[in-house]
Amino acid sequence: MMPFTQCPVCSGELAEKQVEKLLRGGCHTAMICVPAEVCLHCGERLYSQDIVRRFEQIRTKLQRQEVSEFQPLGQSFRVAESGLTYDHA
Repeated sequence: MMPFTQCPVCSGELAEKQVEKLLRGGCHTAMICVPAEVCLHCGERLYSQDIVRRFEQIRTKLQRQEVSEFQPLGQSFRVAESGLTYDHA
């Protein structure tokens, strides 16, 4: 699938796996399961050019609200961060 024999980030071993990818476009989010080469050391994911093109097509459809071919999966929510404090110690 990939021209890499080792992870380009950490030189770790790569394994082909099915992964879930979240894609955002406009105010919409979609999830897709795709094959990827995943580094067993750092978790870096490498996708084929065809998969990356598919990601771009999906993002464009989400931005244009062309979502009729997608299955509803639930609802997404944004968590209001007011009231949260961070300890800067």
